Amino acid sequence: MTATTAVMDGTSGAARIARGGVLTRVLGTSADFAPTVARVVLGAVMLPHGAQKLLGWFGGYGWSGTMGFLTGQAGLPWLVAALVILIESVGSVLLLVGLGGRIMAAGVAAIMVGAVATVHFANGFFMNWAGTQKGEGFEYHLLAIALAVVVMLRGSGAFSVDRALTTRD
Repeated sequence: MTATTAVMDGTSGAARIARGGVLTRVLGTSADFAPTVARVVLGAVMLPHGAQKLLGWFGGYGWSGTMGFLTGQAGLPWLVAALVILIESVGSVLLLVGLGGRIMAAGVAAIMVGAVATVHFANGFFMNWAGTQKGEGFEYHLLAIALAVVVMLRGSGAFSVDRALTTRD
């Protein structure tokens, strides 16, 4: 489509590009409410964890402290550590508004798989509610992965920026 055609049908070039090709397959979603619930809950649950890592809120260590831990003690490469922080913080906000939902959900799922594989699997299934085990188990991570899979498969759902960008209403 040319810019002239876009102007003639009343849409901006950016809006028309968002509606075509690969971008539509990535952002496209239905008005279904189920992925909306999964997306919003996943974003709301991950955001405080991201705020801990990025801003030091809720007892977290902020960017510097978290980067020091992730690159030092955890042994992650600098880029991976930075992506963890950004996906959990900025990615959570993007999930809440439904922009790039599939991509952000895939990022959260990858972080959760990594956390289970490197730390939480050794602590067993259950969270450490009673404080009687060495660390936290991986049940929370499985729930986050399940929510992320819903968004990856179904998109951001109703009331999302993704839907607004890819729907011709």
